[in-house]
Amino acid sequence: MKRVIALLCCFSLGTLSFAAPLASNARTAIPSQVQQIISVDYRALRNSDSGMALKNKILPDTLKQFEVALKAMSIDPDSDVESLSFVMFRSGKQLRSVGFATGEFQLKKFVAQQNASKVKPEKYRTTSIYQAGSGMVMTFLDEGTMLFGETQAVHEALDARDGEAPTLASNAEVTNLLSSVQDGAVWSVLDSIGTQNMLRSGMGPVAKIAEYDIVKKHLSGSYYTMDFSHGVTLDLTIATGDPMAAATLSSLLKAGIMLKKMGASPAEQTAIDATTVDNSSGNLLMHFKADDNKFQSLLQSDLFTAISH
Repeated sequence: MKRVIALLCCFSLGTLSFAAPLASNARTAIPSQVQQIISVDYRALRNSDSGMALKNKILPDTLKQFEVALKAMSIDPDSDVESLSFVMFRSGKQLRSVGFATGEFQLKKFVAQQNASKVKPEKYRTTSIYQAGSGMVMTFLDEGTMLFGETQAVHEALDARDGEAPTLASNAEVTNLLSSVQDGAVWSVLDSIGTQNMLRSGMGPVAKIAEYDIVKKHLSGSYYTMDFSHGVTLDLTIATGDPMAAATLSSLLKAGIMLKKMGASPAEQTAIDATTVDNSSGNLLMHFKADDNKFQSLLQSDLFTAISH
């Protein structure tokens, strides 16, 4: 059950999550087969020691390299980027991902600098795409919205934007979840398949219990919000649409958390004590709250170090 605590601290460490409301042009470039959207409000993080500690601890290497590439193109992620959103979507049997950055990018100045450096972008239909290092490319959807990722993923996002493929608007499951989260400094939504994968990873041995095998069929999606205004608060909701399924899942998680506490480190015990699990109206509700010192102590624990790599 070690992953349960990591689940509370950073719902999906493999695909970083921070945010603000999705930009309208970003929405149009999200393919319909969405598994997860995760988003971070950089302004909120910059105003929080815990937020910056979390960002520095779990920032994926690919994103670190992308930030370096941005600086090489005279875009400062620390001052020019206001929010980052990441989208994982299914493409056939593969799971692809793209990122969206919003901010003040001075597009005309950027293009002029690239031209002066004799950098020739790739053309995908009418869109100019630039190399961004580490196997990633980037383009601008408008003056304040940047799209980046691996080439094929970016092409598929542009297909959605250009009307060549279905978009997020046709995915009622995910769009319904979005209305519950976009006011958070950090938020994420997962569809039913993503929620099953997340719980199977986060619950460890408990996920092999027969009761969970029954409950997982009722999972219809999940979302969380994270706030740094007064310490650190995380609220996670898992929708089942069935009061009995939600109650059973609540019991399984409570049992797993108590089992974990028996062998937990002091920092992990603090996280467990700061966590509550409940259910209401067919939803499982998990709540975590800690002050900055306790949260940053948890970030330094062996548990967090092991899971974030």
